[in-house]
Amino acid sequence: MDLTAEQISDFHSRGFLFLPEVFTAEEISVLKREAESIYASDRKEVWREKSGAPRTAFAAHTYNEAYRLLGAHPRLIKPVEQIFGEQLYMHQFKVNAKSAFDGEVWQWHQDYGTWLRDDGMPQPRAMNIAVFIDEVMSINGPLMFVPGSHLHGSLKAGHDLSTTSYPLWTLDKETVTRLVDEGGIVTPIGKPGGVLLFHGNLVHGSAGNITPYPRTIVYLTLNTVSNYIRTPTREEWIAHRDFAPIIPVADDALLRLAQSSSVPA
Repeated sequence: MDLTAEQISDFHSRGFLFLPEVFTAEEISVLKREAESIYASDRKEVWREKSGAPRTAFAAHTYNEAYRLLGAHPRLIKPVEQIFGEQLYMHQFKVNAKSAFDGEVWQWHQDYGTWLRDDGMPQPRAMNIAVFIDEVMSINGPLMFVPGSHLHGSLKAGHDLSTTSYPLWTLDKETVTRLVDEGGIVTPIGKPGGVLLFHGNLVHGSAGNITPYPRTIVYLTLNTVSNYIRTPTREEWIAHRDFAPIIPVADDALLRLAQSSSVPA
């Protein structure tokens, strides 16, 4: 799956790009089922909201076959390699839940701020690529982006250790207000199977989910191999130390798994 010159230009100017219907309903169904199984498990990689609802499942590609295949899927790897012009490794892998009624906020932040401060990533030559597992609607806690904010580089941030169960390097209200006055706010929404690419310095956050509609998104943080982290402070299953280039699997690998797992025993 190649991006057009127009799509690449749009990504560089706005800081994000949405691609609808990248994965089929059959492929998404197996990912949804496996996410629910992971959230129900008692693993150290599964972090929960203060209510006990699942928030983030780290490193699922290392212990779940469906997510292993997703983490090396050519429909995700190739577009990012095209933008960076370099091979990639997996810096971080998350299955983020925004549970119905209980999903908490993600404060305003830049992802590269954490990768730089906590992991020693030299440059913002990494990005998140998000796969919608549920429908992301305007009402169930979608991501909010400030278009063009990545062009301001890495911004001053404070380490928020108390607002939610997940520590985050967050931006102050004055900074966010200034950037929003300049670029506005957009909320990319879409059906399951859509894919969202966004720059590591793009300012973003999300509100809580008080609706009956869950919102699960899988995030691959893909880093260029030359930009490997130098001074990691977090657990290996949060910030990976395997810097080997990702070798993409066959395009139909996830579909074949979905079909095989649907066959009665």
